[in-house]
Amino acid sequence: MIDNFNLNKDKFRYTLKMSDGEKAVVKVKGVSFGDGNVKFIAGPCAVESREKIFKLAELVKNAGADMLRGGAFKPRTSPYDFQGIGEKGLEYLAEAGKTFGLPTVSEITDKGMLPEFTDIDILQIGAKNMQNFELLKAVGRTDKPVLLKRGFSNTIEELLLSAEYILSEGNQNVILCERGIRTFEKATRNTFDVSAICLLKQISRLPVIADPSHATGKRQLVLPVSLAAAAVGVDGIMTEVHDDPARALCDGEQAITPSEFKELTIKAKEIAKAIR
Repeated sequence: MIDNFNLNKDKFRYTLKMSDGEKAVVKVKGVSFGDGNVKFIAGPCAVESREKIFKLAELVKNAGADMLRGGAFKPRTSPYDFQGIGEKGLEYLAEAGKTFGLPTVSEITDKGMLPEFTDIDILQIGAKNMQNFELLKAVGRTDKPVLLKRGFSNTIEELLLSAEYILSEGNQNVILCERGIRTFEKATRNTFDVSAICLLKQISRLPVIADPSHATGKRQLVLPVSLAAAAVGVDGIMTEVHDDPARALCDGEQAITPSEFKELTIKAKEIAKAIR
């Protein structure tokens, strides 16, 4: 089956399925990715303040979230855009997660930051750092689960090889994330590659989640694209949620409201159950 996708099997030791039915399950404080059920990660693009992340943590928890996301260090394309509030953001995120019983995920951008992420449960490698090989090797030497996003101009083979960097260092807890790729289309922020999820689910043993917020960049598209991901058997959906998207300090145009997120979790679970 792998031969049908033009992958050089000699390059891979850990990410590909070696037998039928082989599948890794990544467990994070009671939340399992790859167990056959769709999980939900939700929260703001960026941690704005302690008060705001606590409010959003409670809202997404009540709406069906399994994990809390929030950026403390934001690698923005423009140096003049909001860059996050740094270490304090990680502190507030971890505190909010513990308060509401939600494991946390946040993006790490440099290997030197690892000590600052001690209280964060999943280390996220963003699209811009998918081929930051020194960072990949560094997180591979930790015991923390890693959420690896596909780069916006990278192939599926390159995504899997980046995962190999982490796995080859000893860390076997890797979750892949499809977040859209750059194409000629300008109507959406990126082009959501739903076929990549299908392919990865067939050839890779690693859990696969979707990020419809970055894939589309449009609030009104997050729900239908999430449902499309659920329909092809994705292991998790990560969305940006804000109680006042118009005033969000980062990417408010792609953030959905807590009530919209609740609708998403209900419908996605129904679809996931229907295809099992």
